[in-house]
Parts: sequence; structure tokens; C-alpha cells
Amino acid sequence: MEYYFILTVLLLGALVTFGVYLTITTVADKIFQKQKWDIRSKNIEITLPLRLQAYERMCLFLERITPSNLLLRLVPSAMSSLELQQILLQEIRDEYNHNVAQQLYISSQAWEQITNAMNETVAVINQSASEVAPETPPSDLAKKIFSHVIEKEVQPVAHALKVLKEEIRELF
Repeated sequence: MEYYFILTVLLLGALVTFGVYLTITTVADKIFQKQKWDIRSKNIEITLPLRLQAYERMCLFLERITPSNLLLRLVPSAMSSLELQQILLQEIRDEYNHNVAQQLYISSQAWEQITNAMNETVAVINQSASEVAPETPPSDLAKKIFSHVIEKEVQPVAHALKVLKEEIRELF
């Protein structure tokens, strides 16, 4: 009889201890989950504006390197086609270098599209420059660049802008 009593007390003690253990671990897990969620929310509060700013800056970058916008801004400052080519390429490099850190906040796919758009623009400028004499007026190079841009089925800058806009829509 005494053994049954001791066994019952031990069994009840073990059950109570196990119950307390489960309660403590459940509460601790909930607290850790809440802390994790709070940290994540805080990170989103900080990074979301940075990501939006990166998308804005990359849209601006793409608009600024669009051949038509480049030419409108820079043709008057050149004296020859060669000089215009150099100015255009320097402007694209400067814009790119100014915005290169934004790749941290946008997707790899979007960054790849932006880089492709920039490289395509550089290629069009170089190809057009190879088709005109270096000492010709800058307007000749501008016309050649426009003709090459018009010939393209898909505008790389427009495609990259589309990718950026789709990603921004996904954020919201």
C-alpha cells in the first residue's frame, strides 16, 4: 500500500514537472517568436524606404541614359562626333558609378536588366560612332544613334524600366 502511495506521488510529481516544463517552453517560444517578429518589423521599417529609394534612383538612372535624353542634354556641349561619343560614354559611366551601390536593395534580375540596358546603350553609341567620321558634327552621330535605337525591336532601357516597375508593384 505504501509503495502505491509513493509511486502515485512520484507519478503526479513527474506529470506536474512535465506540465511546468511544457508551459515554460511554450511561453518562451512565443516570446522568442514575438521578438523575432519585432526585429523583422523594425528591419522592414528601415529597409523598405531604402529599397524604394533604390528603385527610384535606378528608374532615374535608366531615364538619364536613354539615348534620346542623353543626346538632348549633351549634343550642344560637343564640337565633333568623337567628342560627343566620349561625353556620352563618360556620362553613362558617371551615372552608373554613382548608382552602383543600389544593387544591394534590388533583385539580381532587375540589376542584370539595368546592366544590360546600360551595356546596350553603350554598344549603340559605339556602333553609331564607328559609322561616322570622328570630325563630323555631333548632330550626325546623334542622327545615327537615333536610327539605331529606332531599328531595335525591344528597347533595353524600356524593358529594364518595366522590370523595375513590376518589382515595385510586388512590394505593394
